[in-house]
Amino acid sequence: MWVYCPWRGSRARARLPRGLLTAWLRHGRAASSYSATAEPSQVRALVYGKHGDPAKVVELKNLELAAVKGSDVHVRMLAAPINPSDINMIQGNYGFLPKLPAVGGNEGIGKVVAVGSSVTGLHPGDWVIPANAGLGTWRTEAVFSEEALIQVPNDISLQSAATLGVNPCTAYRMLMDFEQLQPGDSVIQNASNSGVGQAVIQIAAALGLRTINVVRDRPDIQKLMDRLKDLGAEHIITEEELRKPETKNFFKDIPPPRLALNCVGGKSSTELLRHLAPGGTMVTYGGMAKQPVTASVSMLIFKDLKLRGFWLSQWKKNHGPDEFKKLILTLCNLIHKGQLTAPACSEVPLQDYQRALGASMEPFVSSKQILIM
Repeated sequence: MWVYCPWRGSRARARLPRGLLTAWLRHGRAASSYSATAEPSQVRALVYGKHGDPAKVVELKNLELAAVKGSDVHVRMLAAPINPSDINMIQGNYGFLPKLPAVGGNEGIGKVVAVGSSVTGLHPGDWVIPANAGLGTWRTEAVFSEEALIQVPNDISLQSAATLGVNPCTAYRMLMDFEQLQPGDSVIQNASNSGVGQAVIQIAAALGLRTINVVRDRPDIQKLMDRLKDLGAEHIITEEELRKPETKNFFKDIPPPRLALNCVGGKSSTELLRHLAPGGTMVTYGGMAKQPVTASVSMLIFKDLKLRGFWLSQWKKNHGPDEFKKLILTLCNLIHKGQLTAPACSEVPLQDYQRALGASMEPFVSSKQILIM
């Protein structure tokens, strides 16, 4: 029986336990919506049927691929990263949750194998990335709708392509949308060694902006600092150093930052606010510390600081697919110029997904885990 998968834009027939398959059918489209005209091929996918600890709920399963119809595109996935949002989605703690069972992964790079008769914008051999979250990229191949995909150049590195659609997009929009920054202005951020943080460093440098990069202290701190400086980081400081009174001397030599980018929350975000220029903006796009952002009354009244949030999925809803495609092309142009590279990555075979999931949740791991299909 052929069914419509709850993962947006994809179709498959799953060999799942009866209870899981029943839930799948209950949430899916009627089985008669599609029919097979060719013998389906079997693919492997990381599936979770309930929310919880990724190490316990994610399983490597065999699915069967539907024949390509009409506006369908058969894609062979090449690589897909594990992002914090992927982990949060599996745990059930995210702004958007796909219907269960679901294939994990919101980002990745695939290669078009075949297209349906109605497809005009994509051709076999093209590289494509998901247009939106929830597509389910942790699988070897899939059949997606054409509108669920965006073509990207195939002359960039595999790691750059696989990590293009989330972190660099978030970094670019936060740098452009909240303050009218000019060359020479400074930006302060925490979690500077994260995927977004590394993209912020590089994009800011390309725009002529100066960055103050806050990281947690760790045994290999000098190695981390050297790597961030190689990316273009001008100043690097630890969370502990930022809290010291003598840090005020550090800020005498650089313009007070007008923009702060917060991915941590708690005390870390309070320190960012403390060093913001009057009238400046702090944009929160993550909460790694799982603690609230706290701003004193005096910061809001006497410094007139602004607190904002950013979520790429909402930005896409507000601006539409054409603007997102323009954003992707802008970032690809930076890649071609050598001004934007992929974050530090560790490539892991799909079958070793447990190791990759574990590493992605460990503290002080600066290397993004990328599943190789």
